[in-house]
Amino acid sequence: MVTTNTNLDIRVWPGVVIVVLQWLAVFGSGIVAPASPIQVFGMMGGPSIGALLLFVWWLFASRAPWPDRLGAVGLMIVAFVGAMYLVHESMRMATVVYGIPFLCLAFVGWAIVARRWPEGRRRLAMVATILVASGVWTLLRSDGVQGDLSVEFAWRWGATAETRFLASKASSRPLEPVAPTAVDTGVVEAQWPGFRGAARDGVVTDVRLATDWTSSPPEEIWRRPIGPGWSSFAVAGDRLYTQEQRGEDEVVACYNATNGEPVWLHTDRARFWEAMAGPGPRATPTFHAGRVYVFGATGILNALDAVDGSLLWTRDAAADTGASTPDWGFASSPLVVDGLVVVLTGGPDGKAVVAYDIDTGEPRWFAPAGALSYSSAHLATIDGTRQIIVLTGDGATSLAPADGTVLWEHAWPMGGGARIVQPAITADGSVLIGTGFGIGLRRITVSLDSGGWTTEERWTSTRLKPYYNDLVVHRDHVYGFDGRILACLDLASGERKWKGGRYGNGQLILLPDQDLLLVLSDRGEVALVEADPAGFSELARVPAIVGKTWNHPVLVDDVLYVRNGEEMAALRLPVAQ
Repeated sequence: MVTTNTNLDIRVWPGVVIVVLQWLAVFGSGIVAPASPIQVFGMMGGPSIGALLLFVWWLFASRAPWPDRLGAVGLMIVAFVGAMYLVHESMRMATVVYGIPFLCLAFVGWAIVARRWPEGRRRLAMVATILVASGVWTLLRSDGVQGDLSVEFAWRWGATAETRFLASKASSRPLEPVAPTAVDTGVVEAQWPGFRGAARDGVVTDVRLATDWTSSPPEEIWRRPIGPGWSSFAVAGDRLYTQEQRGEDEVVACYNATNGEPVWLHTDRARFWEAMAGPGPRATPTFHAGRVYVFGATGILNALDAVDGSLLWTRDAAADTGASTPDWGFASSPLVVDGLVVVLTGGPDGKAVVAYDIDTGEPRWFAPAGALSYSSAHLATIDGTRQIIVLTGDGATSLAPADGTVLWEHAWPMGGGARIVQPAITADGSVLIGTGFGIGLRRITVSLDSGGWTTEERWTSTRLKPYYNDLVVHRDHVYGFDGRILACLDLASGERKWKGGRYGNGQLILLPDQDLLLVLSDRGEVALVEADPAGFSELARVPAIVGKTWNHPVLVDDVLYVRNGEEMAALRLPVAQ
């Protein structure tokens, strides 16, 4: 066998520079500016721009033999496009974001190592490198992303949390009839009627917890597996209500709050899945007067009897408003107000918000509210006027509950994005609008005078940028997540007082009686943090559940209910003596 070109003078350094810059763009942007347009551009643009520059270098400045130049570029294109057809559906975007930089790195590594090899061996190694670097992604599956947009990889054929749950007895054992309670029949009000509590503000009063969890740790009451979904709980008496995905069925589930045992299930033949967050419903059920109102990820709105889960009425809110299913599913937790059930769909032609008759399910009014939103309708009273506030990618809109008339609007467009968090209402009638992706937090003053409603921007700060992590207001300060880290801002000025404590993209509850924050991290840890503008101080932290946890926690008296897409648990927290 004749071997030639055993000592190629390939110009390698441009390829090394290109790969370093490409990896910095893809992976470094999330460190410098997490959950921001910079990170999105780095992750989306870095792979393609880097690959294009790599091709330019290899074709026109590498000094490699032309058969190697043309063959390598052609094989990389064919191999990668072929892999894209073969990868698991959850891996298509991940293969672009991670696979292209990995292929570029592998190719430059080959060029460095093999440039002095014999021609046949060098080309064989080139083919193997390209095929392996492209094909390895066909062996993987994505189980979604973390809040910093990093992908959770798993072996393609391994069991998911959902398939393990469906295979377990917990998802299939028969349910025994239960007697209705006073809360089920609407005689007594629910302790936690829906998303973030009665006022949707995450505030819990009349509870005082012990803060020394070393000597008095939280006590696990029960723990059980659950189907995937990002719903939280509604709690009424000894009943928990939530939503989950079970195969091809979207499920509303009622559990016994005392022991976690299932009470009843309502199923709809509907499945929602997307690669970033996985399968399952997004919204939280709302309990009201013996009924449970639930909004599924594909647009199904149900009214169910709280006693046995029987269907009272159902609507296809997506069809009613002409809305397409959003990228991350419908996420609006139903708001019950004045005989109406209100949800956001983002529908066109003035049908972004729809209100249904609470008894019949017939549409009562439609209202405009700007672009798509993953937030929920929020009831507030400002200047003595009850109103429904809606946050969208265009800003904030206030609607009259009676007929959906627009009372006021405040424009703060995101440029095509959608808002996720709830508005926070201050004692003086100000509204806080939170936005991730580097945009920040804005305080507006809303007032009513003889000329009508007006809004005025008080301040805008990029020192607290809540992505899908809701915030609270306490003693003239704002507490929430700046990306993946807790932060405190002065309410009057928007100045940041402190930033500290890494809880990922978690959620929190305010205990105003003790100046405490009860924090649930995105890895299922529960912590107590002082709500004190003087500085960050964590008092206690314990693990609660396992796995990615984006669901909002619920606190009823001294019992904390937590869940994610894999399991749920009830913990009894120590009470201050």
